[in-house]
Amino acid sequence: MTETDTPSDIPRTRYKRVLLKISGEALMGDQGYGLHPPTVQRIAREVQSVHEMGVEICMVIGGGNIFRGLQGSAQGMERTTADYMGMLATVMNALAMQSALEGLGVFTRVISAIRMDEVCEPYIRRRAVRHLEKKRVVIFAAGTGNPYFTTDTAATLRASEMACEAIFKGTKVDGVYDKDPAKHADATRYDRVSFDEALAKRLGVMDASAIALARDNNLPIIVFSLDEPGGFRGILAGEGTYTTVSG
Repeated sequence: MTETDTPSDIPRTRYKRVLLKISGEALMGDQGYGLHPPTVQRIAREVQSVHEMGVEICMVIGGGNIFRGLQGSAQGMERTTADYMGMLATVMNALAMQSALEGLGVFTRVISAIRMDEVCEPYIRRRAVRHLEKKRVVIFAAGTGNPYFTTDTAATLRASEMACEAIFKGTKVDGVYDKDPAKHADATRYDRVSFDEALAKRLGVMDASAIALARDNNLPIIVFSLDEPGGFRGILAGEGTYTTVSG
């Protein structure tokens, strides 16, 4: 199969280009730290299944499984240094995901906001768009390249720059709840919630600056369970359980 070929017997989807945002913790499986290769492979297969639908996919992966800048700062490390260390952790995760995807035959590019030409490409918007047009999965690493900005904000920024039609936020639960469903049996899931409501109620969809940027660019955020096999593909095919955050 070439880079532009897609199978003919695939379900239709209303989205042609999306960004998948996942946390670094999603890659560590049941471990308390680092990368769990079988989990990385499982998520790569989820991405592959959507890629086979003909959807153009870009990704942003956090680095909290390796290093979280805010926590480092809280323990006495200078915040800017800690944030840069967190950005480097996202590059490691991106390279791991690239390896898993290419092992499945999915052409992938890692694009970093911090130049490290020996291992990945520098961020050039038009080049990144061209990769997507050629049906390559693009993984954006190193956040925005600036301290004090989360990977949530980086995801919303890159999705806006790439003219994505939606952000898919993969989590451990099947949507947005009024309180933590792991701690409260009476937690209620929203089918749909507005950007302003998510901000006012601090629902934890993404950080406030990311939600505000998505709102200003009319970019819906779809929150779903990454632990549900086939969930990513199912939602794109019009099935499954999720919450849509929109205007």
